[in-house]
Amino acid sequence: MAVKIRLRRMGQKKAPFYRIVVADSRSPRDGRCIEEIGTYDPNKEPSEFKVNEELAKKWLANGAQPTEVVGKIFKAAGIEK
Repeated sequence: MAVKIRLRRMGQKKAPFYRIVVADSRSPRDGRCIEEIGTYDPNKEPSEFKVNEELAKKWLANGAQPTEVVGKIFKAAGIEK
């Protein structure tokens, strides 16, 4: 099973809010997830994010691949593989 760390879109139309989730790569964007590990709000200035570092490091160590945007959020949060 290929596991990805990616964003799940929440919020209203034209006001997105994202949750950072661990999900099977075959599931749909807003579908079932394995675990939620944080949030990301691009509407605020500067954009705001909260990440549970312990869970993120655990999933990265287990082989989960972050998407491009989540990788940038992890880099800003100081989370490395």
